[in-house]
Amino acid sequence: MKAKDARVLLTGATGGIGQAAAAALVGAGASVMLLGRSPARLAAQARALARTCTGPTPPAIEWYAADLTRTSSLGGISDVAAGWGCNVLVHNAGVPAFGRIEGFGANEMAQVLHLNLFAPMLLTQALLPHLRTRPEARIVFVGSVLGRLGLPGFSVYSASKFGLRGFAESLRRELGDSHVGVQYLGPRSTRTAFNSDAVDGYNKATGTAMDAPEVAAQALLQLIESGAAERFVGFPESLAVRLNGLAPSLLDGAFRKHRSSLPPLTAPPAPVLDCTLPTDPPAEADSHSLMRDAP
Repeated sequence: MKAKDARVLLTGATGGIGQAAAAALVGAGASVMLLGRSPARLAAQARALARTCTGPTPPAIEWYAADLTRTSSLGGISDVAAGWGCNVLVHNAGVPAFGRIEGFGANEMAQVLHLNLFAPMLLTQALLPHLRTRPEARIVFVGSVLGRLGLPGFSVYSASKFGLRGFAESLRRELGDSHVGVQYLGPRSTRTAFNSDAVDGYNKATGTAMDAPEVAAQALLQLIESGAAERFVGFPESLAVRLNGLAPSLLDGAFRKHRSSLPPLTAPPAPVLDCTLPTDPPAEADSHSLMRDAP
């Protein structure tokens, strides 16, 4: 699929990778619908992107404000995206999780799994009937290298991303006789506000390389245009992913430094029975706004 033929619904559009991805897609001629929670940030981002567009037929840049943590929002998102003619769904929204497993409360783990895994599954399910009607369509899951390579300190986060990659792989095979391609992108650690100070310290202590968000953005654009099933960004991470897939236990001893670099527990283990799965918490109604911005 050529970028100029893509009409992309981009979740997590106001985040570090999301902003870079939106700029890369629009720069290549793709039309983009920015999805996030803040109408003000989305509107400003759309106006800034529109100012970069030149030519007689610039790509469409729109935004839609909704909260992916609220399952009741997903139907509205799907309806608007279908009416707009979306043919590429990019799941980029997510939340971090770092630390020793004993330090996580059940609610925190449930929220990570909900936004990183369950919400993309539900939004895919909702939009898939429309995507099947397109001559060519894509569903792209922006995961992580940690969706194929588990590291100390990222057990909860990896659980969500391993699940996301497994969902993508299974769905790709399920839709193999359709015009809907399913792809998975696994960036390595990226320099954005997504990383806490603890993660930055861990990365420095372990010598973990970090990319600018534009690296992940260009990888996303190339993945969409190439049609490849999946891509992992960076070396040696891409090699480690391959080795881990062939013989995972062989790498177990390679992460002693990572174990020793984990921050100490600062609180006692959380009670196991405090889990309230996220559904639709009482909060302000979603600001369901749709707007086409002009330069």
